[in-house]
Amino acid sequence: MNLDMLRPEICLAVTAVAVIAVDLFCRIKWLVNITSVAGLLASICMALLLIGNSEQSIGNGLFILDNYAIYFKLLFLGIALLVILASTDYVKRLPKLHGEFHALLLTATLGAMLTAAAHDIIAMLLSIELTAISLYALVAMLKNTKSNESAVKYILLGAVNSAVLLFGLALIFGFSGSTSFTTIAAAVSTIQVGNIADHAGLLFGLVLTLAGFAFKIAAVPFHMWAPDVYEGAPTPITLFLSTVSKIAGLSILMRFMLTAFIQTDSLINNLGIILAIVSALTMTAGNLIAITQHNIKRLLAYSSIAQSGYMLIVVAVAAIGLHSAASISNLLYYLVAFAIAEVAVFSVIIIASRNADMDDISDYAGLAKRSPLLACAMTLGLLSLMGLPPLAGFMGKFFVFSQAAQNGLLWLVLIAVVNSVISAYYYLKIVRTIWMDAPASADAVKTSLAPKLALLISCTGILLLGILPALLNKAAEWGSFLALWN
Repeated sequence: MNLDMLRPEICLAVTAVAVIAVDLFCRIKWLVNITSVAGLLASICMALLLIGNSEQSIGNGLFILDNYAIYFKLLFLGIALLVILASTDYVKRLPKLHGEFHALLLTATLGAMLTAAAHDIIAMLLSIELTAISLYALVAMLKNTKSNESAVKYILLGAVNSAVLLFGLALIFGFSGSTSFTTIAAAVSTIQVGNIADHAGLLFGLVLTLAGFAFKIAAVPFHMWAPDVYEGAPTPITLFLSTVSKIAGLSILMRFMLTAFIQTDSLINNLGIILAIVSALTMTAGNLIAITQHNIKRLLAYSSIAQSGYMLIVVAVAAIGLHSAASISNLLYYLVAFAIAEVAVFSVIIIASRNADMDDISDYAGLAKRSPLLACAMTLGLLSLMGLPPLAGFMGKFFVFSQAAQNGLLWLVLIAVVNSVISAYYYLKIVRTIWMDAPASADAVKTSLAPKLALLISCTGILLLGILPALLNKAAEWGSFLALWN
């Protein structure tokens, strides 16, 4: 079964149980944080030890260990660690749910790690649902009207999405007779050029499957859940949703598409064009609607939707460019640049709203006078999301746009550049409010060491990866190597 290759996931599962035990039997609540952080660090060490192992099947083909899976394991664990550090003060608002918050966050991370390594429809569905069910509970954790409403919407729409995804995958299973990605690829490869239209069931199943993945990454037209859920969820969970949940969806979309359907050139090329169109619509809708927002979490929700559009450029290029490893390495770089920028921005929101919600952009007026550290960190994160040089976000967009132009998608690059200019309006609006408006309050914004550490790590990453992109390029190139291509 090779289950020893799932040591990071097993360690994380044990940590989730340990967190509940500590919360039940120990009155010192900060030990819950220590247990979570220790478990994540142990999982990171175990994931690092997997580097250098040859690609191999796990659990009779349910999962696979390759460079791609290990890269995402480390990314998810790193983001989860930063989320927990940033939320150290915030969770004091949840005194009766402290242990549950940490345990569910760990199980959601576990589901994301398994999703990136899934190599079978059944394993993929179970992994996706593990993350989703954990997030349903986390979104409702504030137990106020807005949080409860967001959770209900998320559960209902998530249930519909799960049904759509399951139906699509069932049709693909009906065509191939197997749930294994490799066997599906072999069945699809038997389709002769020009005869794809004769397999309506397969095409319909693929459309439904792509719709299910589009929901997970909040791509148009399946983005409608994101603004309400982001607004109503506890701010650390909003950060987790915008990073780990989205990245997990992209990781399995890329693996599924390039593993199961790469053998039929005409089919994968058509999928690439469809994804390019969805990318253009997603980034445009996200940026245009973000301009009108006054609630900072809703604005960042639409910003995150636009970011999904940029990410889909890489998926489209990978399809049209026929499993270009360079395309995948660009995506892996962009995901890290996006994640650390989101951590920087949301960490400031988490710190500022630890005692009371600060949801309106005007609440951050004069933040520079109340806390220069938080103002600098938030500005750095926003400018990186905008794509301003010499920050990590600029290099991420540069790599993505260059690769798209080289693969005949210049029209999509032009749309993306225009959208980046549009996004500057609402990002700079927040920056101006922080630095130029009169303070909303005279009180200084204080925070403990752990959230400051999360800010320091994320801001350092934004600067270093922008100035020295080679620090991550080699790792991204290594992680882009899918087992199928051996």
